[in-house]
Formats: sequence, C-alpha cells, structure tokens
Amino acid sequence: MHVSISRVLFISLFLFSSIFMKTALASEVEQKARDLFSRTDREKVSEAVQYFKERKNTDSVGVLLLAMRFSSLADEVGGVLEEITGEDYGTDWNKWMLWQERNPQIKPFEGFAQIHADIHKRIDGNFQLFLGSDKNYQIRVEEITWGGVVKDGIPALTDPKLLDREQATYMEPQNLVFGVNINGDARAYPLRILDWHEMFNDVIGGVPVSLAYCTLCGSGILFETKPEGFPHHLTLGSSGFLYRSNKLMYDTYTHSLWNQFTGEPVSGPLADSGIKLKVRPVVITTWEKWQQENPETKVISIDTGYQRDYGTGVAYKQYWESDDLMFPAVVDTTEHKAKDYVFSLRDGETKKAWPIKFFAGGKVINDAAGDMQVVLIGDEATRTVRAYESKGIEFTGDGITPSVEGDGKIWSVTEDALVADNGSKLRRLGGHIGFWFAWQNYYGDQGEVATIN
Repeated sequence: MHVSISRVLFISLFLFSSIFMKTALASEVEQKARDLFSRTDREKVSEAVQYFKERKNTDSVGVLLLAMRFSSLADEVGGVLEEITGEDYGTDWNKWMLWQERNPQIKPFEGFAQIHADIHKRIDGNFQLFLGSDKNYQIRVEEITWGGVVKDGIPALTDPKLLDREQATYMEPQNLVFGVNINGDARAYPLRILDWHEMFNDVIGGVPVSLAYCTLCGSGILFETKPEGFPHHLTLGSSGFLYRSNKLMYDTYTHSLWNQFTGEPVSGPLADSGIKLKVRPVVITTWEKWQQENPETKVISIDTGYQRDYGTGVAYKQYWESDDLMFPAVVDTTEHKAKDYVFSLRDGETKKAWPIKFFAGGKVINDAAGDMQVVLIGDEATRTVRAYESKGIEFTGDGITPSVEGDGKIWSVTEDALVADNGSKLRRLGGHIGFWFAWQNYYGDQGEVATIN
C-alpha cells in the first residue's frame, strides 16, 4: 500500500501534537497541585483550588487530601472533594482517607508520587530516602501517611545493653515482656521500654533478629533478618510513615520501606525482590513468669542511651485505653472490635488467628491451621499464647502452668518445643499478638480466623 509523504508527515505531526498536549496537561495538573502548597502566593493557591474544582477528576483526590492535612485549605479542599466524589465528609480527613482506601480503582495523576515526596521532604529531608517517583511502590503511594515523627524519631534499639536478671532492679514482677529464647539464649525485652522504641535489632543464639513492634496495631513480631540468599543481615528502623495505621519500617542497607505486619518490602530497591522475612516465635508474659521459666535470662538495661520516661504504662496510655484507632484504616467490625487482640500463627504460608478472649482464665486449644494439627497454650490476662505443631495429639491443661498432658505423657512447655517426659519433641510455631484490624487488613482475604465450636 502506498502512503504519501504528506500523509506520513500529517500523522507524525498529529501524534506529536497528541503527546505534547498530554505532557502539557500533565504538567499543568502537577503545577496546579504544587500551587496548592504555596506558602507565599495566596492568589496561586486560590487559582489552584478553583482549577481542581472545575476539573472534577478523581485522580486529584490524593493531592487534595495532602493539602487538607498540610495546608490551611481544609474548608476549601473539603468542598472540592465533595464536588468531585459526591460524598459529604466536609473537612474530616479520616473519613476521606477511608473513602480513598475503599476505592482502589482510583489512581492519582501522573507525577503525584514526586509531589507526595516533595511535600514530605519539607518535614524531614531524610524522607527523600523513602519517597519519590523512582521508588517502585508495591502499595498505593497515596495511602502512605506521615505518622507524626521524623526518620528514626522513634529510635530503634540496636545491640542494646543487657543485664543479668538479678541486676534488673528497675523491673517489677507484673511488668510485661517480650520473651525470646533461641538456641538456649534467653532474652527479655520489657514492653515499658519497647513502647518508646518499637524496634530492637539483636543477635540471639547466633541468629540475627529484629522485633518489629507497631504500637498502633498492638503487634510485636520477631523477624529473622538474614534473608535466604542475601549477603548479610538487615538492620531495621522506623521510617516515620504508616500504611493503614501500620508502621512502615525501613532497612538501613537499601532504605527500602517494609510492611511491619507482613515482613515484606513495599517500595525501594528491594520492593520486587521476593524477599519475605521469616517469623520466629515470641511470647508476651510477665517478668515474674519469664524468670521462673528461663532462670538464665538476660534483660535489656533501662540505660538505653535515650531520655525517656520508662515508667509502667506511660507511653500510649490513652491509645491503649481507647477503642479508636489513631490513624484511618478500613476494618470489618462485624464480629470483632478493631482493637480486639488476636494471636496470629505465622508458619510459612500457613496463617490463622485466634481471638485472645478464647484463652480467658487460661486454656489449651487443640485445633488445625490449614493441613497442620496444632495446639495453643495461653492466658488472656497476660496476652500469653504459644503455638506448637501437635501431630494429632490431643492435649489438656490449664494454659497457665508450664506443662500439659497428652498421649499419656507430661509435656514441658518451652520456648523451643513441647518436650515429653520421654524426650519426644513437638516444634514451636512462629506467631505473635496483634490487634484484629491489622490481621483483617493484611490477611483477612488469605488467612483463617478461629471460631468457638
């Protein structure tokens, strides 16, 4: 088929014009979005608000929510959002964020990711390590929310100073601790200290681990930090950002952001690496019980190098006592309240949650998780739950004393395994305590939730 040179020229000019118009339009949207945050030119701000009102495109919801939070435009922006969406949430940023989460089909305009990064750089220049148009996001960038602190504003404890238990005179018998025992190396990490730091990096029993503690979602998860095939172990810290009221942590090697609950990188150099941190067992119990069951334990010193009030129940006191979340996250509260505690079993791809209320007064629960038979031993009063592979043995006990009965034997409840009086062992399974909303948000569509028969 013969095509004249003039027709080829026309088609080329048409395509060039179309691309140019799209680029110009994208540039206009981006410029108007930046004008929303002008600190000196009120006329530009007003023109930008009017521009988005007339444009009526939901791809601007993300930047308008940024403006609602980080400018003095709450009233004006609320009106524009109502015009665009047809919803009636006024200046309620929380409700608008929930609406955004419920509408994943809405995508921000091209260039939003960089604007999102630049606005947050005004708070802390270090945020450019985590945000930007080149970060390969595996989550919705418009839902990445500033948590109110700068990078490492909640400082992790890395290789914290340890004391023998007799030296820990600051501890009280009923203080809750995160208890870890790996290869006979027992450690206690008091919640009254970790409430302020939300992360420790340590080597326990020769294994590099981090306890990623998100106080907002009530979950302290022990991750093994030497991923298979990775050249060295990772050190984790708090980025200052949240995703659906859950901490986004980062690794100091690549500055990738990680989902605290799943242990997966969600942006940055490792975002599509396929790495997933292994969950190891950790228990919450009282200092008194932990010492009794682990007499050789070490405990971290109150001399952390930071000035904090490490008194019992000081940090987050109001949050613990409230039923409300501090940051928006969609949650199904049909059967459980957002901040009801659940025990989350995490063994490879097997995931199942048991409401902590099932362990009221101390209980031994024989159950299944996927194709695996399990036994859980716990006490609601101290948020103490340990899970073991049972291999079909039915166990009995009160859930409080450190032994159970099964298969005609007495089994000791240890941090590594259930150990029978004849030396037989049943392995401990990875798991942790957390709030229902976090489990439901991240595993609600793939994990099981136990019910009482």
